[in-house]
Amino acid sequence: MKAWVKISILMTFLFVLGGCAHSEENVKNVAPPFELVDLEGNQQNLTDYAGQKVYVKFWASWCSICLSGMKELNTLAGEENDFTVLTIVSPSSNAEKSSDAFTKWFKGFPNAENITVLLDEGGTFFDEYGVIGYPTSVYIASDGTLVKNQTGHFGNEEIKNTFETIQ
Repeated sequence: MKAWVKISILMTFLFVLGGCAHSEENVKNVAPPFELVDLEGNQQNLTDYAGQKVYVKFWASWCSICLSGMKELNTLAGEENDFTVLTIVSPSSNAEKSSDAFTKWFKGFPNAENITVLLDEGGTFFDEYGVIGYPTSVYIASDGTLVKNQTGHFGNEEIKNTFETIQ
């Protein structure tokens, strides 16, 4: 019996040691870089925000949960925070309006003057960021690391609290 105990302990030690050597927690995931156009036609790159924390909300104009949170998001985007707020929509993808129709619609949307909207034609960055539902919140650290990707609505206090734990 003693031999089995020693073998079990040795196997457990090797298993744990092997697991530590390849731990996924030690691997940093760099946020996929994007180059998108805002509603005024200006080019925006993720690299423009190098050294800053960035909150990105992926959403759609037909998403009732997204729309119900826009006033709160507008407030967040207008406040002095230690992170930048961006939003991304995907015109002509996933039942979204065309770029022109979306831009016209959004310019008439109330309580949205602080919100920066970037247009992801074809949904390339929706795919690269693993967006599977609307809305999706993405948290990017100041070193460009993709820290968190969550589907669903999150209030401003929860977003701020999440960024307090991110460098």
